[in-house]
This record gives sequence, structure tokens and C-alpha cells, in this order.
Amino acid sequence: MTLTQITNINIPELLIYQQLRDNLFTKDNSFIADSSKVVNLLLKTDIKIKSLLATQEYYSEFEELIMSKNIPFLYVADKKLMQSIIGHKVHQNVMMHGIRPASIALDKLDDNIIMLDNITSTENVGSIARSAAALGINSYILPKQGPHPFGRRALRVSMGHMSMLKTYIYDDIVETLQTLKAKGYTIFAAEITEASIPLSQATVPNKWVLLMGHEGHGISPKILSLCDNIINIEMVPNIKSFNVAVAASILMYTFKHKKEHIHN
Repeated sequence: MTLTQITNINIPELLIYQQLRDNLFTKDNSFIADSSKVVNLLLKTDIKIKSLLATQEYYSEFEELIMSKNIPFLYVADKKLMQSIIGHKVHQNVMMHGIRPASIALDKLDDNIIMLDNITSTENVGSIARSAAALGINSYILPKQGPHPFGRRALRVSMGHMSMLKTYIYDDIVETLQTLKAKGYTIFAAEITEASIPLSQATVPNKWVLLMGHEGHGISPKILSLCDNIINIEMVPNIKSFNVAVAASILMYTFKHKKEHIHN
């Protein structure tokens, strides 16, 4: 394992670690990940890795895992130097420069899909990904104009589990929903309306898409009209809603176990 010792964090080769923030793009679709748990999980995937920036302690502890990947550049710096990177006191001794995997084709997704419409919080994107991976909902559809699932914070909040999901990034939600319906998916929109069905009363088919809306404005009437069902989580009076990531977790868990109960 050949390490390149770094004494100046501002050299051109390392500027991307300081400059690449959430929702910024490079021509080669680079992303930055940090923390050993996230980086170690990504090292076990097929994701292309361009470099690591880490302490000697990290390289010594995880040498076998690192050597299992063909990583062109392995930069080593002391902890104080790494902590000088602006805004990154939580990197936990390692950062990674990788290339975002390409969007999966729509017809390669699984029968159960979690889909976002106009979600604005990077943390929510990551939290929903982590819950989806934990619950075995392995397909994730997101809008191109929203936070990217391989943004720094989204990856960190997902604990790297974003990499376990099949991800499709769409341009046009109307076209995407229509295509999904044509492929046999039942579209469930999570929203509180007069027409919404309580979660406890929902019938879950084999192929479904669960659509989560904007944290504040929810899902527009136009989009709701394209969905097969509108569903809500029963709550006590005077409580308007859950956080969207919490709601998505409850819905995914219930949908998965309702379907398993019906088909077993």
C-alpha cells in the first residue's frame, strides 16, 4: 500500500475535499464521503473511488479492506491537518473521493419503490434511504432538481446505505408516474386529504410505489390526480403530520408487512 504524505491540505489534488458541497456537480459526477462507517461500506461496493484522504491510523486499521480496491491515490495526513478542512469536524479520520453511480433504468427497479416529489432536505433524502435499506425496500426514485442522494450529508445520514439502493433520477414526475402505472405499479401518495385512506385500511398489491411529498407543501393536487390511492397515517387530533422521513419509514414498514401477510 503506497501512501502519499500530505503536509499542505491546499494542494490542487485535494481542493475537491474542501470545495465539493451538497448538490454541486463536477463533469465526472464526483462525490465526497466522510466517516469510517460510510467509507468502509462504500469500499465494499463497485463504486469507482478516485482517492482517499485519511490518517495513518485509519490506513493501518483497514489496510486489507483498502487493498481490496484499486484506488489510484491514497493520501495520508495527521488529524490536525484533516480537521482544518472547513466544515468537517465529523470526518472521523477518513474522507473519500468517488464517482456517483449512474441512475438505474426505470425497468430495472424492484416491485416496491419509495419515490420523492420535491423533497428539499438533504437529511431527509439520506434518512429515507437508510430506512429503505433497513426495511428491504431497495428501489429509490428521486427528482433531478432535488438534493442528490450521493450528496455529502445525504450519504452521512444514510450511513452509506444509499449505495445499497437501486436509484432512478427523474426529470419529469408526470411522465415518470405514467410510465410506472403502465408497468403495473399502483401509486400511493402520502397526503392528508378528504379522499385519503387510513394506513390501517390500505390494501397493498404486489407492485407499488410510495410517493412522499414536500416537507411543507405536501403533494400538489395535479400530482395527486395521477396517483391510484392517497394514504394517511392515523394520528391524534390537532397533530398535523410527521416528519417526512419518519412518515416514510412507518409507511414502508407497514406496506412491506401488509404485503407479506397477504401473500404468506
